Amino acid sequence: MSNDASKKLAARNAARSHRPSGNKFVKYIGSNWAEDKSPLPKQDKVAPFAAKRRAAVAKAFAGKVVVIEAGKEKVRSNDDFYRFRPHSAFAHLTGWGSRTVPDSVLVIDARGKTAKSILYFRETAGKNTDEFFANSDIGEFWVGSRPGLKQVQALLGINTKSLKKLDEDLKAIDKSVIVDLEKSTKLVEFVSELRLIKDEYEIAEMKKAVAASVKGFESIVKQLKKATKHPRGERIVEGAFFTQARAEGYDLGYGTIAAAGHHACTLHWVINDGPVTPGDLLLVDAGVEVETLYTADVTRTIPINGKFNKVQKEIYLAVLEAADAVFAMAKPGVTYGEMHKAAMQVIARKTAEWGFYKGGYEESLKPENQWHRRWMIHGTGHHLGLDVHDCAQARREMYHDHKLEEGMIFTIEPGLYFHKDDLMVPKEFRGIGVRIEDDVLVTKNGVVNLTAKLPRKPKEIEAWMKKLKG
Repeated sequence: MSNDASKKLAARNAARSHRPSGNKFVKYIGSNWAEDKSPLPKQDKVAPFAAKRRAAVAKAFAGKVVVIEAGKEKVRSNDDFYRFRPHSAFAHLTGWGSRTVPDSVLVIDARGKTAKSILYFRETAGKNTDEFFANSDIGEFWVGSRPGLKQVQALLGINTKSLKKLDEDLKAIDKSVIVDLEKSTKLVEFVSELRLIKDEYEIAEMKKAVAASVKGFESIVKQLKKATKHPRGERIVEGAFFTQARAEGYDLGYGTIAAAGHHACTLHWVINDGPVTPGDLLLVDAGVEVETLYTADVTRTIPINGKFNKVQKEIYLAVLEAADAVFAMAKPGVTYGEMHKAAMQVIARKTAEWGFYKGGYEESLKPENQWHRRWMIHGTGHHLGLDVHDCAQARREMYHDHKLEEGMIFTIEPGLYFHKDDLMVPKEFRGIGVRIEDDVLVTKNGVVNLTAKLPRKPKEIEAWMKKLKG
């Protein structure tokens, strides 16, 4: 669709509104407003950290002009938009977070001896313009005031310019030295790999995201009784966590998986329209995204009636053993592949002991067999940060095959899933899915479990649930 056609359709959407117009009205509505005398904001704690990140980009792309776009608002339906979230690379390099103005652009000019950064964005228009009251997309009457150039410059420690100047400034630069995310694989990889090791600021924000997520899981347990009485109880569970996500943070880090009963065997069950039935297990995979856009990623599997039965407990303990095997070995110098292998040894041994296949678990572990993977098809963990699957565009040698380093944050999340129609397992196993997922920080000698406040052992879970239910 051409730009002209888009503008015509946008104008047609506006036809439903009866907004006043004319120079006389613009002058009238723009008069008699109190002057904003609020002082400039103090520089945010993120500013020096973001400056170091931009310096790393400038060094890697010396002689170039790097362009990082925040992105545009995405249409949900007609003239309704999804809640805006800037591109993670933009958020990482500016530190602006949830307050980012849509369409903003960061330009890092690394052509000179000293790199220069400019943040272009659409600042608040004056009250003497019709944008102030007539533009429902960005007008102050409709969406609230946007910050001014001086405010953002003071907050983030980055030179700012009006977005209106961007095209003009870029035209003055030789196209051959401009590098942007849409065209440069090297840049995409670099800004992704730049997030592999978290700095002090990022670690603190991740701890906030985890703390908020713990409250979300507590809220779920408190709402379980209500969930069991609703035909779509999974939605009650989902809603309980979302309420905490909005109250404690900015949003969900990803779509909540609230999977009761056999739905837990569908790895990315986000429909969440099923019943929550006492006697079944409830698998919840959820994380709060805080205002700085860092997110937790936590999974707990709990008994809906507060008590594990014998088979549920047996399966749960197998998954817990696999997770603990990873915890025991995770430290600087270990690779993702080695951690996954440790978890798979437990999963293979347990499924062999249960008699689900012939040949022994050593045979199953052979690359050409992998029989045990029928019941755990996914990986054992991933990096975590601004994205729930953070650093996803990093090169394989910098991710799966790379050794852990101090400051990395990742998940440990083995599971076992026995589908209701899986004839290779006993009837009592069918329809049960269990996953345990924790967020961990790599230290000098091992890892710290950031999600340790959420119980992991069956007895602890049962006691925790009893306490929260009152």
